[in-house]
Amino acid sequence: MRRLLWVLLVAGLVAACDKKPEDKKTGGPQPTLITATQVRQGVIEVSEDTLGTLESENDPKVSAEVAGKVVKVLANAGQTVKAGALLAVIDPGDAALQQRADEAEARRLEVLEERQLALVAKGFLSKSAGENATAQRDVARARADLSHRSLGKTRVTAPHDGIVESQLVAPGDYVKVGDALFHLVSNTRLRAHLPFPESAAPRLARGQTVVLTSPLIPGQSFEAPIAEIRPMVAAGSRALDVIVDLARVTGAGALRAGGTVNAAVRIATKEDALVVPEQSVVLRPAGKVVYAVVADGDRKKVMQRVVRVGAKKAGMIEILDGIAAGETVALDGAGFLSDGASVSIKEPAQAKPAAKPQPQ
Repeated sequence: MRRLLWVLLVAGLVAACDKKPEDKKTGGPQPTLITATQVRQGVIEVSEDTLGTLESENDPKVSAEVAGKVVKVLANAGQTVKAGALLAVIDPGDAALQQRADEAEARRLEVLEERQLALVAKGFLSKSAGENATAQRDVARARADLSHRSLGKTRVTAPHDGIVESQLVAPGDYVKVGDALFHLVSNTRLRAHLPFPESAAPRLARGQTVVLTSPLIPGQSFEAPIAEIRPMVAAGSRALDVIVDLARVTGAGALRAGGTVNAAVRIATKEDALVVPEQSVVLRPAGKVVYAVVADGDRKKVMQRVVRVGAKKAGMIEILDGIAAGETVALDGAGFLSDGASVSIKEPAQAKPAAKPQPQ
């Protein structure tokens, strides 16, 4: 009897295990939560953008104009100097001796000229002899002046206000005429070199406004006209060199030579362009698309629209065709959608009203 009971119990357990649970009815995949925006008409500027570099118009290498040993160096790299400031001194000994000799020779020939002219006046010498004495005096005086200038060139001075970029000489160095002593840079007269593809040449012209921004001064922009367009395309980069003069631009003195600038040349302005935020446009195998939000019974879904885009500006992108003004398109979350996907639109958070002060 007990064995029979055990058999019936085991059979009941097996039957209970084999019984499948009822399938739960589900409502399909949950809709994707997104935010949405409308395609609207707005003003957008069409521009040619590039990354350029800044160059100083005044960045000479200060070189030795006389030969000799450097006895003093008074400026170091990074030092700010004024025009005429003494940078270095070259041993003036040889130049001083040469000047004294030339001055003495000039005075001797001046005295000789006076005697010769007196004899010419008395008829003891010909007129040509007096003219020859005068010519010799003039040559000697010129040589003495040249020696005086050479003596002055032993004092190396700054040709303009600026910053010593590099010091290329030290006390005790012997320098020859033309040897570089200092590299001086000035940020008061800057110009920007902007490379553009040669395809942009028909749209660029002198006088067009360029908007420049620099990572050195975030949040600030400078406007200046195109000053020059180089006639040749660079052989290495195949780029067109456009030059913008910043010497008269207010605030540009805070920029630094050798730095980079972002540049945008205004080509045209479209008053009634169709625009959407850039994140609404996503790349799919069909091309660039936006997802239009449409009604699907009680729910919402998205329809993929292939679009052709134009200019970009300040986070907005122009839609040339593929969608109409006023349509609603996906914004945040557009990159996770596919054609026909169900969506749920997240409403923007409402600002909470300020709490009323409690009476005291």
